[in-house]
Amino acid sequence: MAAVTAAVETHRAIEAVWRIESARLIAGLARMMRDVGAAEELAQDALVAALEQWPESGVPDNPGAWLMAVAKRRAIDQFRRQERLERKVEEIGRDLETRVEPEPELDDIGDDLLRLVFTACHPVLSTEARVALTLRLLGGLTTDEIARAFLVPEPTVAQRIVRAKKTLAKKKIPFEVPQGAELAERLSSVLEVVYLIFNEGYSATAGDDWMRPELCTDALRLGRVLAQLAPKEPEVHGLVALLEIQASRARARTGPDGEPILLLDQDRGRWDRLLIRRGLAALQRAEALTDSLGPYALQAAIVACHARARTPQETDWSRIAALYGELNRVNPSPIVELNRAVAVSMADGPDAGLALVDRLTGEPALAKYHLLPSVRGDLLAKLGRHAEAHEEFTSAAGLTRNERERTLLLARAERAAGAAGLNSRGG
Repeated sequence: MAAVTAAVETHRAIEAVWRIESARLIAGLARMMRDVGAAEELAQDALVAALEQWPESGVPDNPGAWLMAVAKRRAIDQFRRQERLERKVEEIGRDLETRVEPEPELDDIGDDLLRLVFTACHPVLSTEARVALTLRLLGGLTTDEIARAFLVPEPTVAQRIVRAKKTLAKKKIPFEVPQGAELAERLSSVLEVVYLIFNEGYSATAGDDWMRPELCTDALRLGRVLAQLAPKEPEVHGLVALLEIQASRARARTGPDGEPILLLDQDRGRWDRLLIRRGLAALQRAEALTDSLGPYALQAAIVACHARARTPQETDWSRIAALYGELNRVNPSPIVELNRAVAVSMADGPDAGLALVDRLTGEPALAKYHLLPSVRGDLLAKLGRHAEAHEEFTSAAGLTRNERERTLLLARAERAAGAAGLNSRGG
């Protein structure tokens, strides 16, 4: 019994080590192999070796270095088979006579991780492939975990990852940090991936749960790593600020049964003040690095307005509306304009907000966006136009794929129907 318990504990330790070390391990191997797919396979081989040996030998004092040493040995075996041993051994190093080698210098680790980030998020890949590959290589998630997080079949995720690695190899994407003008474009892709991962965790697109906290945690960790690796990029700090402050509300966003609680109804005493302080500090760093805030920093400035308000009534809605206006100038989007309309309605009244929303009803990009009728329904209800509000909430409920959100919207539709003197079926 004791042996079984020890084996279980060792396997748990291996899982924890893998989550911590896998990104650095793959990054270091990818620099040597110049092939992300081959690097991941070598890392997986090292993991298998750990699963075989550690239950008997125990977890080594330096598990990351142990895994790297094993993976490098496997790499040398491959190069030997390819008759390129002599040249490649020099690249890998001469210190493989001992089983465990010293930890790499921190700067080397940072450089390798940064290269891996830019490779996994390369624009040559589809957005879905970038997200899956990033979670796999940098988040240490299995294909099953990624599939469950995004509610897609596991074979679909596996195929995306395989195709992504093949594409990177076929296109001969260099394992490097881009320079000059290319850096800004590629950095935008990296930030977009982290942002998408967080958003899917914060407001799940589909399924039975309102939130998937694990995805938020993974995205926040990736953002923090990126901020350490690229400390002079204001938008990196802007994104981290946005994620920290958004994550601070997590405990207040759902009720005892998992039901959604909207922003203005949340118990602000449950907001995580440490995450808010971290977010505000990251926003200050972004502001100190530039005179013109980018999209993520502007969004961070918006959520900071909410974080600083002790009550909903203290919220500076006029400033939020102005920030959304600036965001729409920098990054035009009908969704941004819809959010601006909400802020304007809070600052200047529902009539003013509804006038802006009505201009958006013909936007093709919002044709199936459930929040457009949801916002319109809310403003109509505030204006006492309950029958119309009922129709909008019912329409919004039909568009969302998230069951928790559908339940919330149907409940609002029913309240509007009651206020309008209609029955719950809208008759």
